[in-house]
Amino acid sequence: MILPFKFKLFALLAGIIFALSNSLGAQNSHGVNDNRILFGQSAVFSGPASELGLNLKTGIEVAFDEANQKGGVFGRRLVLEAKDDFYEPNQAVENTRDFINETQVFGLIGPVGTPTARVTAPIAEESGIPFIAPFSGAGFLRDREMFKSVVNLRASYQQEINSMIERLTQDRRISSIAVLYQNDSFGRVGYNGTLNALKIYGLELVGRSVYLRNTTAVKTALYDLKIKQPDAVIVVGSYEPVAEAIKWANKIDFNPVFMTISFVGANALASALGDQSYQDVYMTQVVPDFNDTSLEIANEYRKAMLQFDPGKDYGFGSFEGYLTGRLVVEAFKSCEDDLTRTCFLDNFRQTNVISVADIDFIFGEFDNQALDDVYLTQFRVGSGFTPVRSLNDN
Repeated sequence: MILPFKFKLFALLAGIIFALSNSLGAQNSHGVNDNRILFGQSAVFSGPASELGLNLKTGIEVAFDEANQKGGVFGRRLVLEAKDDFYEPNQAVENTRDFINETQVFGLIGPVGTPTARVTAPIAEESGIPFIAPFSGAGFLRDREMFKSVVNLRASYQQEINSMIERLTQDRRISSIAVLYQNDSFGRVGYNGTLNALKIYGLELVGRSVYLRNTTAVKTALYDLKIKQPDAVIVVGSYEPVAEAIKWANKIDFNPVFMTISFVGANALASALGDQSYQDVYMTQVVPDFNDTSLEIANEYRKAMLQFDPGKDYGFGSFEGYLTGRLVVEAFKSCEDDLTRTCFLDNFRQTNVISVADIDFIFGEFDNQALDDVYLTQFRVGSGFTPVRSLNDN
């Protein structure tokens, strides 16, 4: 039987719509099957910044193991596949494209660093794939207009540096401040953030110095700063060069207040500093004290670490990873019959409070960052970085 033209056209259009629908459905269901939900983590697992990626990965895996023991997400296990990007943008791009095109993960989780996020977040955005809890406080990742697939957990670097300048000026009345930073996009974010924070108090930077990423060649940069004789130095880098800078300052009798941001990694920096006492070394943190027994979420973290990764030290890095994993599990609960990227991301694209134990992750239509609080810690020999209320809590 020969069909009229309009029926042929209708059948053709229906077929196209059906094919497109199936294609979009398949795209949204990437990384999900009847047994598991697969995530990919491209992060630094070797080299001078490796402890950052390793600790974050530990926390995510512990949260996933905890959820899987309870039945997973609607009967599906949460699985993490990790690839080392050495804290180098080119390798991060290769890993990300492999995760999206070959492994076909549901989402990217726990990437580490601003230089790597700058080149991989746009790839994730173009693919419509969740880019969850990057270990970076860079401002561009908080641009909701640019990135609709990015989900930030931590406070921004600007918020951390604002807190530093506030403490320096209010607690110690310090106005002579310099900055030492690694010469890349991460370091420049810290440098510009310091300039912005100083403007609030009508201050100007008294000195700046730079060093190469993924090196510990900071001696010359430190001597350059000593000439300026600042009372405080904000250091923006990974833990090995930061530790080297503090050690060299001690050797050359240069004793400013050293302040650094959470990216450095508290456990890693404390280990790198060793058993030498340093009077004024501080680090801001973006998650609460993991040892606070009054916090239910901290108690659950320590219990999960003890059960699923015994022998590993507790720390701010793995605690942040654990919070990330718990946030992912909670976000899936609204998607029982629709385990797609779209449903998952909708949790973060509208005004929404996602509660896990006694911590609230708050999102809004124009706010893709869950937490805003900044905490102060001080290095103490034998105890690492411990919480303090001010720079005068010696």
